[in-house]
Amino acid sequence: MSGFRRIPEATVSRLPLYLRSLLEFTEQRVTTVSSERLATTTGVNAAKVRKDLSYLGSYGTRGVGYDVEYLLRRIQEQLGLDHDWRVAIVGVGNLGRALVNYRGFGERRFSVQALFDSDMSKIGTELNGLVVAGTEDIEPTVRERRLSIGIIATPAASAQDVADRLVDGGVTGILNFAPAVISVPKQVRVRKVDLSIELQILAFYVSGTVSDEPHASR
Repeated sequence: MSGFRRIPEATVSRLPLYLRSLLEFTEQRVTTVSSERLATTTGVNAAKVRKDLSYLGSYGTRGVGYDVEYLLRRIQEQLGLDHDWRVAIVGVGNLGRALVNYRGFGERRFSVQALFDSDMSKIGTELNGLVVAGTEDIEPTVRERRLSIGIIATPAASAQDVADRLVDGGVTGILNFAPAVISVPKQVRVRKVDLSIELQILAFYVSGTVSDEPHASR
């Protein structure tokens, strides 16, 4: 992948949108796609689509568009989806169980290989073919099974301890659903997903839409 310009973080955040659309085009046996059509299916304006794809070394052909298979392959390579990723999930409450059963992981080559929880009533139970282990087993299990990514779906109070254990085991990426900020070494990447914050931001925009509506005359 050397030889291409460094991809900005904003562009990286849009690559999964393009990937999803390209997979749909592949299912429809579409072989070429224009930036305008990609813009329509992803909600990104066409000029930004062309700019983003230029970072992949793909400029399309005027009057023809982009080769879907080539573009799909380039995006998968950039996102690291050209090989399998072994994942651990810590916390098997409602959210954790939903993540365990999410089929989209497998479709994107993310394979859940281990489950952990601190609740004694859950340890030893089986979910989707995996036996839930105690959090004290995180480090040896992560190391033994060579897991690369950890997903934290625990209460805030235990998130940092879980992150420390995952890092000590050797994970290099953490997806944090816990409502807490965690500290990790600089070589470990963290993505935080706070559903309550997303809902609050959505509420802001929805409230603005409602308040902008004309009031009925009295």
